Amino acid sequence: MRPQILAMMTLALIFVVSCTEKKSTDSSAATMTMTAEQLIARGKAVYETSCSACHGVDAKQDGVTGPAIADSSLELLTARVLRGDYPVGYSSKRPTKIMIALPHLEKEIPAIFAYLSSLKP
Repeated sequence: MRPQILAMMTLALIFVVSCTEKKSTDSSAATMTMTAEQLIARGKAVYETSCSACHGVDAKQDGVTGPAIADSSLELLTARVLRGDYPVGYSSKRPTKIMIALPHLEKEIPAIFAYLSSLKP
């Protein structure tokens, strides 16, 4: 695994864990003890079950209703998943606002981000 991807995933994990409420320390602790490979595998599983229906099986290509998201920033991913919104100043790939917030995936954001980041060339 490339060092820059591992560094991005580590920073993303620290950011998300520090910005979320400590509702359940068990989940946070489990995520923090995962290796990069485990985090990517978890993210892939979550993506396949929760995201691929709209964004497609291959996150590098546009899906039926959602755009390709392999290059998504943590800021964008967090805003879309938690609030169904875009970060300030972000120009969306598609003019529609079909995606709804999926706050139940809040604790999975680090894993989803790790998986999507691992798909970059």
